[in-house]
Amino acid sequence: MNMKLKFFSLSLSVILIIIADPLRAEINNKMRSEIRKEIEIYIKNNPGIIRDALVSLAEREEQDQRKKGLAKVQVTEGDPIMGNPDGKLTIYTFSDYNCGYCKRMLKTLQTLIAKNADLRLVIKEFPILNQLSVTAAKAGIAAQRQNKFESFHIGMMNYRGQVTQQSIMNVAKEANIDLDQLRQDMNAFSTTKIIDRTRNAALALGINGTPGFVIGNTILPGLVDIKRLQALIENERKKKG
Repeated sequence: MNMKLKFFSLSLSVILIIIADPLRAEINNKMRSEIRKEIEIYIKNNPGIIRDALVSLAEREEQDQRKKGLAKVQVTEGDPIMGNPDGKLTIYTFSDYNCGYCKRMLKTLQTLIAKNADLRLVIKEFPILNQLSVTAAKAGIAAQRQNKFESFHIGMMNYRGQVTQQSIMNVAKEANIDLDQLRQDMNAFSTTKIIDRTRNAALALGINGTPGFVIGNTILPGLVDIKRLQALIENERKKKG
């Protein structure tokens, strides 16, 4: 914060104290009037100070929102996971089974997992395209509970065409998933809570489409090439030592 902005903030604080508690401030009406006049003159001579103060406030609010969003996305209980479940490095990916770009990212993510034994890929089921996206997302979370998520996920991402109720069950069957248990887990309130948690995290981070990626403090929307992702992985690895 520059000196002008510091002065303005300090002066404003003084005025607020005086207005809120004039007895404690021990300043009479005349002195309060003089202080106000000095501040008015200062603002008039430095018109950019208000703009700077508002910009500074907006930046702090944005940073706070980002921190809250990152904290939300790092809550992963019940989220489907690929790669090393105990990996020290984590990529969070927001995904929708009706998203063509998400399907195109599958091979890239599989290659990253193969090249990085310490990589944990958390799939944030983020169904935004239609109601069947929601159904498929619930099935993905339910498949995780049977430890069959990876097979289900790959099957769904390789499926071509509009996702249907039947296609979801067909892929689940091919993945040797217990369909009765799958349906039960899909309808569980805890499954809906996981999706709601992901939506709240996406909102806080400004993610409004799929795919979306979070690596460390970096947020990446849309398709991302493997070199960019690997570079971010290496950077996070260096941070962790």
